[in-house]
This record gives sequence, C-alpha cells and structure tokens, in this order.
Amino acid sequence: MDRIQASDYHEVAKPSDPRVAPDGDRVAFVRTVPDGDDEYEATVYVAPTDGSAEPRRLTLAEGSDAEPRFSPSGDRLAFTSTRGKDDDTQQLWVLPLDGGEAERVTDVVGGVSSIEWSPDGSRIAFVQSVTADDREEGRDFAVPEEYEADEPDPRVIDRTVFRSGRQYFDGKRSHVYVLDVDAATDGSDGDGIERFTDGDVDHAAPTWGNETTLFYAAKDLGEDPDDNYRFSIYAHDAAAGGAGEAERVHETTGFGMALSASGDRVACLHTDPEQASIKPTDLHVYDRSTDEAVDVTAGIDRGLGYEAAPQWGPDGERVYFSTPDEGATALWSAPGDASEPPEREYRGGSVNGAHVGEGVVAITKSEWDHPGDLFVLVPGRDGGGTAAGADGSEERRLSSLNADYLDDVAVPEPEPIEFESEQGPVEGWVLTPPEFSEARSASEERTESAKPDETYPMVAEVHGGPHAMWTTSGTMWHEFQTLAARGYVVFWSNPRGSTGFGEEYMSAIERDWGNVTLTDVMAGVEAVAGRDYVDEDSVFLTGGSFGGYMTSWTVGRTDYFRAAVSQRGVYDFTGFYGSTDGAYKLVEGDYDTTPWEEPEFLWEQSPVAHAHEVDTPTLVLHSDQDFRTPANTADLFHRILRKQGTETRLVRYPREGHELSRSGEPAHVVDRIERIARWFDGYSEHHDAERALDRPEDDGLSAGEESGDGDESADDATE
Repeated sequence: MDRIQASDYHEVAKPSDPRVAPDGDRVAFVRTVPDGDDEYEATVYVAPTDGSAEPRRLTLAEGSDAEPRFSPSGDRLAFTSTRGKDDDTQQLWVLPLDGGEAERVTDVVGGVSSIEWSPDGSRIAFVQSVTADDREEGRDFAVPEEYEADEPDPRVIDRTVFRSGRQYFDGKRSHVYVLDVDAATDGSDGDGIERFTDGDVDHAAPTWGNETTLFYAAKDLGEDPDDNYRFSIYAHDAAAGGAGEAERVHETTGFGMALSASGDRVACLHTDPEQASIKPTDLHVYDRSTDEAVDVTAGIDRGLGYEAAPQWGPDGERVYFSTPDEGATALWSAPGDASEPPEREYRGGSVNGAHVGEGVVAITKSEWDHPGDLFVLVPGRDGGGTAAGADGSEERRLSSLNADYLDDVAVPEPEPIEFESEQGPVEGWVLTPPEFSEARSASEERTESAKPDETYPMVAEVHGGPHAMWTTSGTMWHEFQTLAARGYVVFWSNPRGSTGFGEEYMSAIERDWGNVTLTDVMAGVEAVAGRDYVDEDSVFLTGGSFGGYMTSWTVGRTDYFRAAVSQRGVYDFTGFYGSTDGAYKLVEGDYDTTPWEEPEFLWEQSPVAHAHEVDTPTLVLHSDQDFRTPANTADLFHRILRKQGTETRLVRYPREGHELSRSGEPAHVVDRIERIARWFDGYSEHHDAERALDRPEDDGLSAGEESGDGDESADDATE
C-alpha cells in the first residue's frame, strides 16, 4: 500500500450541501475536487436514495457550482454557478430535469446566494451584496455588458466592521430579491427580478412561510448594528411583490441569521447576548399567529453547530438541527411548539451538510476511513452500530467518491482515548504510522508493557475556535493521515473551551484561554508521549487560529516541544481587537473586557508578551488576506522571535484568507502541510533531514508539480 502524501490533496473529492428531491427518490449534492494548482471543480451530482446506481454528474464541469435546490414539483433544479463569468460572481441557473440544458436566469452585479423556491414553484428568493450606486443604476437587476467595477481609491471606511473573509465590504450591503422564474426564462437579463429590501442595512436568510409570505432577517438594531448580535425578522407580503408591506415581527440575538419557516412559524438562532461568545446557541421558534417564541433546545445541554442549518421536516411540525456532540455530529428534531424535548435522530462522523426529505434524511459526512461521502437515513430498519439513527433507521451509503484512491493508500484508524487532566477527564485520539498500526493489529499478544521494535516522534495538534470541536475526520483528515504516513504519532483532543460537551465545559476558559487549555492539552500530550512506542524527546506542536494562539502561548511557557508550527494565530489581543472582523467580540465575550479597560491584563494574556522567552524553533504560517486573524500580530510575534535569536521563519500566503487549510488554492494547501512536516523533520532524530532553515527553498516541497486528475468514475454530465 502507498502512503498518503500532502500532494494527494489534488486527488481527494469531497461532497457537500445535499438536497432531497420532493418525492424522496433522489439526492442532489455538490462534489468538489481540486483542479490544478489554484482552482477547484465544483459540480452538481445526483444519486438515487435506494442506492440502485452510482451518483452521476448533472452539470457541466465549467465554473464552480453551488446550492442545488429542487423545485417543489421536482421537475427543475436551481443552482448557482460562476459559469461564463470572468469576475467569478455566482449567478442563478435553472435546469429542467426532464431533458434540456441549464439556463442562466440572472446576470447581477452582486452575485447570487441563499436561494429558495417559493412553495408553488413560481419564484426563487435570493440574496446579493450591492452598493447604493448599484441599486440606483439597476446593476442589481442586470449588469451592462461594458460595466467594470472600480476599486476604491482611497478606501473610505465608516463602519465598525468593514471587511470579512478575504474582502472589504466597500459600501456593499446584502439585500433580498425575488425572481419570477417564467418571466426570467422567457425574457432578457433583469426581467422578473424584484428587490424586496433596501437601505444601508444587511439582510439575509430569505425563507417562504407560504406562497404569499417571505420571511427574512435584517441586521438593523441598535445605534451600531455592527457592534451587537441583534437582528430583526421581517414578514414580507410577497403577493404584492417588492412593493409589498414588510412587518418586523420578531427580534433575536445570535452569531448567524439562519432562518427556516413553516407557515407562521419561523425557526431562528438565539444566543444570550451577555458574553455571547462563551454561550451556546439555542434554537427558538417564533409563532407569528401568537406573537410568542419558544426554546426548542431547552432540554439538551448542547449548542447548535454550523454543520446543517435548522430546517422543518416535510410535515411542517418538527424542526431539525445539528449540534457537535462529544467528538461527533448529532442531528436532532423537536416539535415546533417545544411540547417535548428534542430527540437525537442520528450521531456519527463529521457531518458538513444535512437535509430532511420525504422518508429520508440525506447527509454528507467524513469518517476516519474516508474524507467524505453521501449517505441517507431511511426510517424503519435497524442499521446497528453507533453511526445509525437513534430510531432504528438504516444508514445507507450512496457514494464512494474516493474509492480508487483509498484502495491504494494505507489509512490507519485513530484510537479514541480518555485521559485525566487536573481539571477532569478529556477526550482525544491517537493516530499511529501505518506500519506500526499494521504490526499492532497483526500481533494480538502485544500488551501495554510489550517493547516495540522502534519508537516514533509525535505531533500534537490543537484545534481552532476556541469554541469548536474535532472528530476523527472532517477537514483535518488529510493532514493527520499525511503526518502519520510520514512516521509521526499524531495526537489531538477536545480540551476545555470546546463545544459538544456542555455549556460549563465550553465556558471553562473564560478570561484564560492559555493556561486552562494548556493544562488539558499537556495532560494528553504527556499521557501519549509516555507510551513505549513514542520518543518522549521528539514531540512537536502545531495548530491553527486558536490553535495558533495556543501553539505560540505554549512555547512561551515551556521548552517541552522540540519544534512548533504556529498557524494563523492570535498573538496580540489589542492588535487583534483592532484589526479583525466581527471576531473582536471574542475579546469582549470570552475575556469580558476591552483593551482600554484592562490593557495590561490583555497584554499578559497575549503570546507576544512572552515571545522573548521562546527557545523552541517555531515556524509561523499566515495568509496575506486573513481578516479574521490579521497578519499584523503574526508579524509582531515573528519579529520578537528573530530579535531574540530564536530559530524561526515566517511564511505568508498571497491571495489566501483564514480558510487556507480548508479551501485555499490547492497548491497552497499542499505547500502548507509539506512545510509543517519539513519543519518537524529537521528537528527529528527519526528523519534524515536538515533543518528547513538550512535547505534550499524548494527542497522537499511539491506544490506546483503536476497534480492528479481526481475521480473520473462518475457518469458524464446529462445537462
């Protein structure tokens, strides 16, 4: 068997955004695979829910497709795509499923997202982000052929939060639109589109209550809407079109404005606004007919996750949602009136998308032995095992997107562990190199005291967030397996501050990210490093985002680790507070303070305050357009290390943002993993390698070389 390599990333396909057809017989989903060094191919596939055939590609491999949505009658599929757009704006397309080609039905300046069919199938609601000038000139209905947007010069900023992701807002606001499908398919660009919202306010999450009522959210509360979590919910009289009356019916607080409506009832997120960043997100249902809201998640000590947006089931009576749950993803349902506590319908793997259809629930998830596939839960049969519906439903696998690749590589199974910290029990995993895993499996007589043939270096990984949760798979599957294949024992865990273990566990790091987390992480590191097959003198550390904070904090506190790689971290709380996007609320929430209230305290809680004490060789990785954890604080940390003579290097990735490790340019994703391994190899006695600082710049790096062609086993497109 071959060993997994960083460059294999080019061959790995992943599914997302499953959608069940109205009659429950098919599931559409998006399959994404790297296409060269700097792009991805994202196309819509469809699979029968009975598993009678392999998934087949439904759309052309041109542009990047997203958001497949069946019409209520099931005879058409709407989706967004960058096909034919030089500026990569997503536009709305409609594909007849009884034959024929997809037709682009929008050409709007702000792109299209958050699409949803009306219940009668005549209209599609969507969101686009546009400037006041765009609205005044009508470019949000149709872009003139000769139009080219100008870059602001200078860039004038009048907002508290003025950028996010990898982009500046530059006066753009998100607004809700509705497209008449027949008018758009029979007419010219811009025909059949109406704007339902206006003004210097952001709107989101359009959802139909019925044919005549469209609900949506607006961030329009308080003196500065950027500076709070509050948002309004509006009910718009869609029968009167864009001129219809919009009534503010409810307001709530939360990190996201996800909505899902069923008749007069709207499911929405709610987070206690007091120190919200360390509070779980609940699911409330507002009933317009009674003007009351209930908390349908009150019966469980779990906060909502981002894996699957809240949604109503086909009967319109039960609402479904997901949560992190002790190292896995759980799907729950609850009656919309909160008359009964939620029921856990499913638990297993790392789910990145789910949709409830007629008779089936479709999920896309990864597990320890694969990086992602499509599954359905079918009620009424006993699937058995831990990854089955709690009600006895069968879990049916509908795809094997990476079957050919996985047949040729060794994929060892992580070992779940529970270890004791001073603060209580913590859960984690250990992944051993393939040859050790195979030898251990072959020897049933091996005991705890058995002497292994050799020892291995170890890498400890710390997750981001800080309020997040790791599983055996998810976005880290490829990185963990690559490090193990290179001869490292890999350890990761969910220390205090993680989600999925209850509110008390999540809030345990209040006003102390560093020491509380470090206590748990080091307890696990020492427990695993003490195993007889691990070389205790060759233990390494890395992590990204909050994991980058913890890496840099740790090397300022201990010389335990031979080398470290700190990625996209928070290094100075004051600099972070002033330069990040809305994440400055983490300082106000988790630390309950601001830089002007307790400047010395926040300085002491910052890794840069202790960087002059770092002796551990530390590589610093960051992205030029990371507006979540901006690079200025990484520059400061790196400069202090250099001033102190610590072995270090700073690597900055152009065109990348905070999501580099998950969705960055393929060549950069590969380069990042190879640089991590190369840095560790140079300080490992188990690898015959010089320090990265002593090697030629491209030595040991493969980014830019010819990549794999991906999985070509699916049928040709039918569009």
